[in-house]
Amino acid sequence: MITLEQVEKLRDRANVSYDEARAALEEANGDILEALIRLEKKGSVAPPPGGGYYSSQKNDETGEPASTKERKGHGHSRRAGEDGPFRRFVAFCGQLIHRGNINGIQVMKDGEVKTTISITILVILTLLFFWVTVPLLVIGLFCGYRYVFTGPDFGKDSVNNAMDAAAKTAENIKRSVMENQDSAKE
Repeated sequence: MITLEQVEKLRDRANVSYDEARAALEEANGDILEALIRLEKKGSVAPPPGGGYYSSQKNDETGEPASTKERKGHGHSRRAGEDGPFRRFVAFCGQLIHRGNINGIQVMKDGEVKTTISITILVILTLLFFWVTVPLLVIGLFCGYRYVFTGPDFGKDSVNNAMDAAAKTAENIKRSVMENQDSAKE
């Protein structure tokens, strides 16, 4: 339920009519900050000076909402579209992890999929346990397992062709060793 006090607070901050303030509060379920943002998006309210944004945190001295510059732990205003190198790096890492999660490697034997592992997990295992993961993958090739990369980023067959070539090479080596052992026994 929208109270008269809420409407008056919004009117003071946004300089809008009673009806506009009440309608915005009803749309925002009584949240003054959300109502202020909705009014700003509609063009009824000018954005805050300095390119900042509204905050629901209170300033200790005045009880008014704190501006971006006044908030604890933030020494400067952050303008929309302004990205530092750290934020770009974090966004890049997030995209990389997302791509690793939507793509995977299928472990197959005799044409049957035994398991599928995300690329992210495979990379983490390889980085942390290189001397275990890589030999297990190679041993898997000699035991007749095949690896197939799947996912939206592996539409091209060049990676899977390389994996097939590795599997065929392992099979040829295995066959060659078996033939040499058989001929040595005779």
